[in-house]
Amino acid sequence: MSTAPADFETLALRREGPVLHVTLNRPEQRNAMSLAMVLELRQALAAAEADGQTRVLVLRGAGGHFCAGADLRDMAAARSKLAEDPEALVKVNAAFGDLCVAYASTGLATVAVLEGTVMGGGLGLACVVDVALAGSGAVFRLPETSLGVVPAQIAPFLVERLGYAEAKRLAVTGGRLDSQAALTLRLVHAVHAAGALDHALAAVLADILHCAPGAVAATKALMARARFHTPSSLVRRAAEVFSQAALGPEGLEGTTAFLEKRKANWVPQ
Repeated sequence: MSTAPADFETLALRREGPVLHVTLNRPEQRNAMSLAMVLELRQALAAAEADGQTRVLVLRGAGGHFCAGADLRDMAAARSKLAEDPEALVKVNAAFGDLCVAYASTGLATVAVLEGTVMGGGLGLACVVDVALAGSGAVFRLPETSLGVVPAQIAPFLVERLGYAEAKRLAVTGGRLDSQAALTLRLVHAVHAAGALDHALAAVLADILHCAPGAVAATKALMARARFHTPSSLVRRAAEVFSQAALGPEGLEGTTAFLEKRKANWVPQ
């Protein structure tokens, strides 16, 4: 049964059991990311992490587009405040960076459904989620350098998702990709016809919900650590993480359920 969480100005939230659907809801602006939206996305994530029931957070955009990047009116407003606050523009940009870090590091599973325009900061969000599903008509743009600015906060996540060479190529060409090119580069994990996206999302959610939430969070944290450490340096830490999981309630329930040929208690019935 669906329930609607508290209203936001720039987001539309809908709950389906352990899944929280978060829709960027500024369709007249192709869901351009205002500072208000950045802050509300942080609030929505923090609430989901704390509510004890959310296991998956799904991001998508209203009106056929995911996100047209930053709302340039916020940049203009920050510029107008530079005389009184020389850090005004830095603060606006850093707020988006903090958003990307928060979604990249959450223990919740995250999925993005990408349609229409996926530009700038929207492309950055696509790079930080665990699973990115694209509609066949989606168009991906990295236009910052063509506008005389820098894809500052999303650059680390572009490098992480695409590798240094491809991220650099997109940046210096003001990159434009269709959905198949995005799939080839592994910017997205799957491409589906627009009418099949909801079915594809349902299948991904079913797979995620068959996995234990604590194990998912611990695995994500270990993989994040592995990016910056050699395998040999992680042997002890990985063994400790495994032992904690295996001896914990999820590990005991999961192995018991397997032996008894039944679903584990975290799998929706």
